[in-house]
Amino acid sequence: MKKRKPKTAFNSVMLVDDNEIDNFINERIIAGAHFSKNVLIYSSGKSALEYLINILKTGQQESIIFPEVIFLDINMPMMDGFQFIDEFNKLKKGMKKLPRVVILTSSMNPIDKQKAFHHSIQYFLNKPLSHEALAAILAN
Repeated sequence: MKKRKPKTAFNSVMLVDDNEIDNFINERIIAGAHFSKNVLIYSSGKSALEYLINILKTGQQESIIFPEVIFLDINMPMMDGFQFIDEFNKLKKGMKKLPRVVILTSSMNPIDKQKAFHHSIQYFLNKPLSHEALAAILAN
């Protein structure tokens, strides 16, 4: 008898974090929870934005390579998470379907949490991801 692969919640999610170890751990948690078939990993906000811009330019937003959820670190060099959100919000007008943006950070600063909610970010999670956090995202 063939063993069935568990159904995944999403086709594609994106991790944006400059820490390779965090990306590795979070990718494994996403895979283990069958949260997504594909995990796109970017070590900077700038490279993640370039990817999204290119997808929009080619009109492939409906493909499986367009992320449905973006897990975003706040503290990154050159472009922090909030700068990414500001630039991402400029792209929203060209999007048919908006990815959910989830802050995934080690920050315990209440000001960061306030800024996230001011930017209309629904989820502010602490690293690393957990199965419970992923389940909460699915529930909404």
